[in-house]
Amino acid sequence: MAMNTDKNSYTVIFAIVMVLVVGSLLAFTAATLKPNIAENRRMERQQNILYAMGVNGNEGDGDITFVSTDKVAGDFSKYITKQLVIEDGVVKEDKEAYLIDVKKEQAKAKNGGTRRLPLFVGVKDGKTFYIAPIRGKGLWDAIWGYVALDENMVVQGTFFDHAGETPGLGANIKQRYFMDDFYGEKLLTDAGAFKGITVAKGNNDPKNLIKDDYEVDALAGATITGDGVSAMIKKDLKLYQPYFENLKKLASN
Repeated sequence: MAMNTDKNSYTVIFAIVMVLVVGSLLAFTAATLKPNIAENRRMERQQNILYAMGVNGNEGDGDITFVSTDKVAGDFSKYITKQLVIEDGVVKEDKEAYLIDVKKEQAKAKNGGTRRLPLFVGVKDGKTFYIAPIRGKGLWDAIWGYVALDENMVVQGTFFDHAGETPGLGANIKQRYFMDDFYGEKLLTDAGAFKGITVAKGNNDPKNLIKDDYEVDALAGATITGDGVSAMIKKDLKLYQPYFENLKKLASN
């Protein structure tokens, strides 16, 4: 007996069956790819941290070049000497601190919880770097990055990324010429107060040769994204100031 496909019941049953089939396929695909997704996330974070401290394949004035995926795990172990987690003023080592979700930690703090602050200590050519993750809001979606500092909270390198900023405008925070401008910029005043860095339209220093003005030149047509970069630097990096103050005390004893 042939089924009457013109009935509403047939349409409903067909839709239910298709939803179940497609849902099952998506669930199976997600479960199958989960290890690969986790591995890609691990490699990406390690690449970003290393990039900020200057471990990359950059040459001349070309595009940014990360450590290759086949070398990133080895280089991460080689250059990152400590992974720290700062929580409520207590500093502990954690070999998987790079996997901490900064977005979740920010939400936790916003809801009255204690935020964990990952910090990565790296050594390259005898120089020590302290790399901190930051996260904020751009024009359309989230922006984030890593900032490498020396013991005086002077920027030694950066990496910025975004979820959906405008191509050719806000998306240029990921361009090397913008990220390189932060090198040498101070976060603290001479008196030791935290000031941060402002992405400023009226900077009057387009080549960013002045490194004690707490400003870098803004991106054309990307005011809101630039403000987001300024805000996340000031908001997130200020949280690390007590760690660096204690670092100085220990060095002076």
